[in-house]
Amino acid sequence: MTEPRLTLHGVSYVLPTGKTLFSDLSASFAAQRTGLVGRNGMGKSLLARILAGETAPSSGSVARSGRVHYLAQDLLQTNADQTVVTLAGLQPAFDALARIEQGSCADHDYELLAERWDIRPQLQAALHAAQLPGLDADANVQQLSCGQAMRVALVGAQLSGADFLILDEPSNHLDAAHRSALATQLRHWRGGLLLISHDRSLLNAMDCIAELASNALTFYGGSYDFYLNSKRQQEQAALQTLAQAKLERDRQQRSLHEQHQRQQRQQAAANRAGKNANQAKLLLGTQKARSQATAGRLAQQQTQAREAAQQRVREAAQAIDWQAASIYLHVPPLQELLPPERVVAELAAVQLPWSCQLPAVSLRLQAGQRIAITGPNGCGKSTLLRVLAGEIEPLQGRRQMTTSFAWLDQRLSSLDDELSVIAQLQQAAPRTPQGLQRMRLAQLGLDASHMDQPCRLLSGGERLKAALACVLYRDAAPQMLLLDEPDNHLDLSSQQALQAMLCQYPGTLVLVSHDEALLQALQLTHRLAISEAEWKLLAV
Repeated sequence: MTEPRLTLHGVSYVLPTGKTLFSDLSASFAAQRTGLVGRNGMGKSLLARILAGETAPSSGSVARSGRVHYLAQDLLQTNADQTVVTLAGLQPAFDALARIEQGSCADHDYELLAERWDIRPQLQAALHAAQLPGLDADANVQQLSCGQAMRVALVGAQLSGADFLILDEPSNHLDAAHRSALATQLRHWRGGLLLISHDRSLLNAMDCIAELASNALTFYGGSYDFYLNSKRQQEQAALQTLAQAKLERDRQQRSLHEQHQRQQRQQAAANRAGKNANQAKLLLGTQKARSQATAGRLAQQQTQAREAAQQRVREAAQAIDWQAASIYLHVPPLQELLPPERVVAELAAVQLPWSCQLPAVSLRLQAGQRIAITGPNGCGKSTLLRVLAGEIEPLQGRRQMTTSFAWLDQRLSSLDDELSVIAQLQQAAPRTPQGLQRMRLAQLGLDASHMDQPCRLLSGGERLKAALACVLYRDAAPQMLLLDEPDNHLDLSSQQALQAMLCQYPGTLVLVSHDEALLQALQLTHRLAISEAEWKLLAV
């Protein structure tokens, strides 16, 4: 059998806005584990879709050998009728098996099934192993948590029979135990693998790192730590080259200035001598013209030398990696600080929807508390936040909110995909000058071309930044933030900016996150989790 391989031949992609995202990419992904990295908005997810055959390039072509299975970053953008088997990507195989059982002899059906005659019991066994027992293949996925939905999708990748997996941010929404299970799954994968992730532990299990940056695809033959070390060395060398280019430019500037001063003194001396000399006017005119021509040539040479030195500085500056480009999240200023004893929200004996087997929740939130809701996938964390936000009603019990709040869910449902970021921010903050809004979006890493285009054209990380901006930058800052996994999809610099902003936010904070490092940094006051068949709010 031919070794699985994905090959780009001069691939380019131009966004509907006319902006070229990348051009003339030529590269080959072999049957090894490759991590694809790069800043938010560089086009990683779009490149993955092109490699998988889900999106056509604007120019160029892709050659694929072997079967490819693609897990999309936006798999949670599901329709109401999606089932477990469709989310797992196994519907074509299930349909082919059903047709064969009904007497079909079509070659296409046998190709789709790929001899997976026991695909039904395989799926049930894999779901059980993924701690999703009792989940039927035809069950609707709308009532699954985001983490459970991701586990179903990963089960589908495991059973796909593919020669090459393309996984876009597969650790999003997974708790620690299932991130560990995913890492084990990837370590044992023997086909081709392209992984897009900001999860360092997963990237360190890769054989190779490919970086998409500045319209180029660069490969590093090693783990993520090897890649970082290589980048540091490259950046140090680039900084030294830049410093040397600036030093040479400044030295040349001084030399040219001294040369110009000498020429000026010589010209002045020649002029004085000419006035005192008893020479014919014609001869004096000829000498003056010759002197002016010499001065002109010298000035032109000096201009060219200055431009050449400046160009060397620009080229050296362009070689520096801007991976750590500054990202800044503005801390929303509250009009007033509520007294700590003020109760801002309350849940009284609330029974969560879709979770009848879980205990009821009773909770009183006071101003200034910083609470993390923790626990394994499927324990009701996101549902509890949705009830607290008033997005869904509890089965029983009472919910009361007594202060202004902003809510950010995992699916970013507050965004209108057809509207631009700036248009939605203007809706959220009509009294804020547009210039200030644009400056804040730029500080988030969203340039003019991104903030003016429909949100459906943005990457996952850019969409999250857009949603955060609309939540945080309202005319009247919310007294409470309800955030469900706000760090998903963000690159490292953006995660650090989010952490810095949340650390400084003076209001009440309630969030769900599986990133323990983030939770440790946020100076939490409490953690809320299920313990011994009841929800417990424990002081940190």
